[in-house]
Amino acid sequence: MTVLVDSDVLIEVSRGRNPELIARWMQLGASASVLYSAVSAAELWAGARPSEHSAIEFLFRALTCIPVDEEVGRLAGGFLRAYRKSHSLEIADALIAASAVASQAELWTLNRKHYPMKEVELF
Repeated sequence: MTVLVDSDVLIEVSRGRNPELIARWMQLGASASVLYSAVSAAELWAGARPSEHSAIEFLFRALTCIPVDEEVGRLAGGFLRAYRKSHSLEIADALIAASAVASQAELWTLNRKHYPMKEVELF
């Protein structure tokens, strides 16, 4: 199994405040390939407090980053065209969804409503 983890889950894992989410995270790490989007890295670093830097670095070292390439850009553009008006889809979520589809990964998010695309398989 391959799972791409959304920014919201990565934030919660790095802060370690939700024991249920952390338990699920530990189970996932033992049974799946865990990916993240370069977009999520940007989102985490943009909001990181200096006291969180080492936890974020440690977290990202254990995962595989999916770069934003032409295929991801093309898929994200299609998602934006289809869902921007009806679902207020933003570019970051479109790129993360496209990364999950391009890498054939399930997407783990705490905000399922951000991902209405039928192509996205949610974890």
